[in-house]
Amino acid sequence: MNRFFKKHLGVFVTVGPTVLWLGIFLLIPLAYVILMTVLTKNAYGGMDFIFTLENYRNLFANEYLKVFGDSIWLSLQTTVICLVVGYPFAYILANAPKRWKGFLVMLLMLPFWTNSLIRTYGWNTLLRTEGILNHFLQGVGLIDQPLEMLYTDGAVLLGMVYALLPFTVLPLYTSIEKLDKSLLEAGSDLGASRVHVFTRIIFPLTMPGIFAGSIQTFIPSLGFFFISDMMGGAKTMYIGNLIKNQFLSARNWPFGAALSIVLIVITLILMKLYTRVGSLEDMA
Repeated sequence: MNRFFKKHLGVFVTVGPTVLWLGIFLLIPLAYVILMTVLTKNAYGGMDFIFTLENYRNLFANEYLKVFGDSIWLSLQTTVICLVVGYPFAYILANAPKRWKGFLVMLLMLPFWTNSLIRTYGWNTLLRTEGILNHFLQGVGLIDQPLEMLYTDGAVLLGMVYALLPFTVLPLYTSIEKLDKSLLEAGSDLGASRVHVFTRIIFPLTMPGIFAGSIQTFIPSLGFFFISDMMGGAKTMYIGNLIKNQFLSARNWPFGAALSIVLIVITLILMKLYTRVGSLEDMA
């Protein structure tokens, strides 16, 4: 045993702390959440060690399937809009003069320096019926009555796009910046138009960045419950809100844990699909 320990001392010293950290703060909590999914909720909001699969069967109830459908649809809309808006922005950023590029990247990272909850509350101030935007529109005579812009599905979508746009732009920026400019020049020299250069060269070569940005946008949007709470008034239930309610309001921890595991499985499936077309390094 001593000989084995001495032989692998270097491995224990270098890898051991990381394994210990992951075991305590990742594997053990994850195992506890998985265990909760097969326990039974009791009448007092706690859990009884009565094993059941009822929590997983409840996932297929019509009302919860609708929640999953609404959540996936919202995430798809958020991802598509972020790609449409973020791709031109990332392209301009990657091709900006060097003296401006660092400043522009800093502006892109600036929202990460402020709590997303505070930034979302700022949109609340702008969009509410007595908010700045409605006051301005009424002041210039464009509307007679305040518009109901807040507490709508559109407001939730706006909040999602605003919060997650940098997660789309950064992988796209990295992918576009890695482009071999000689390929673009060769395409132009061979008579290709700008549209053909984009569709035949730029777009295919930046596909890893597109997939990375899509996944980094799609996955968080499934769980950003505070945006739908603050900007949607909790009128439409999404997966993140449902999980939060099960733990805090309904006190049904086993079912909330089952929903959390489904979210983790969706994440793992998307990550596995991404590794078929790109490298996880593109998401860094």
